[in-house]
Amino acid sequence: MPAIEFREVRKAYGQQTVVPGLSLSIPDGCFAVMLGPSGCGKSTLLRLLAGLERVNAGHILIGGREVQHLAPSARGCAMVFQNYALYPHMTVADNIGYGLKLSGAPRLQRQARIDQVAQLLGLTELLARLPSQLSGGQRQRVAIGRAIAREPGVLLFDEPLSNLDAQLRGETRIELAALHRRIGATSLFVTHDQVEAMTLADLVVVMNRGQIEQVAPPVEIYANPATLFVAQFVGSPTLNLFAARAQGGQVALTASGDSVGHAAGVSGDLQIGVRPEHVQLADAGWPAVVRGIERHGRETVHLLETANGRVVTVQPEHSSTSRVGEAVHVSVDWRRALAFSATSGLRERSFKPVLS
Repeated sequence: MPAIEFREVRKAYGQQTVVPGLSLSIPDGCFAVMLGPSGCGKSTLLRLLAGLERVNAGHILIGGREVQHLAPSARGCAMVFQNYALYPHMTVADNIGYGLKLSGAPRLQRQARIDQVAQLLGLTELLARLPSQLSGGQRQRVAIGRAIAREPGVLLFDEPLSNLDAQLRGETRIELAALHRRIGATSLFVTHDQVEAMTLADLVVVMNRGQIEQVAPPVEIYANPATLFVAQFVGSPTLNLFAARAQGGQVALTASGDSVGHAAGVSGDLQIGVRPEHVQLADAGWPAVVRGIERHGRETVHLLETANGRVVTVQPEHSSTSRVGEAVHVSVDWRRALAFSATSGLRERSFKPVLS
């Protein structure tokens, strides 16, 4: 039985439809991440699940029970917000135990649970402090502690790492992943950050304009994107795209006429995508001019101009000696190419790239 299920859920604000009829199942114990740009409806879906917003139509189930008409406190969810939402006048211990206090848990039971959660999250030495005496990462751990203290069936995270600096964000991602392995609660995490999605998730739900583009494990999302939107949104640097046309079963680039594969029964305009790591500087290949270089330490990103448009490559740092303005050659590994319809954006599964 799915732990979380949306059945044709619809949400609109006046005349503006945000979620136009969405269905999704999340397995029990799964760490699912909803990934998408701002305004795609992912936070709205989270708030509908938590009961902070009301659905206009459809059904929401948690553990097989319909909850769309229940109050937030009766749904068995706990939520961690972007801004932590800690009570500034309460100590860490009181913040963690506040939900237990509201539910009427006896004092000794409450204290035992606070101590258990604090030990789990490395907060034992901080229980007497106020939120103003904590770092951002410590406050986030307190917010998570408050959420898990009541042992909810479902944990909801609304972009909880957005306020942290890059190093702390990385450290907290590791802590969250380890926490999920320990407690095993079904978790739904909302973010626009693909790194968070790809490193945390068992299952990634890519959203765009209130609709689900693809649901799959992180590796599948990256290697086998179902749509052009997914292929472009996931991956950094982003996908190289080349305009192409399919005719008579053959696929050739529009600008240069180079044959890149064949697609039986397909005709019309396509977009051919190649990841930057599958494009390399070489002794022979397309003539190109280096328009920009970004050095990232262990790797260097080259922005190149070719007859087929802009091309981005990723090279190991030690192998890069090129300079801006230099004439070079670029080699594309068409065996790793992906094809998408230029009109619908859907993956063209019949496309077979050339072998060299």
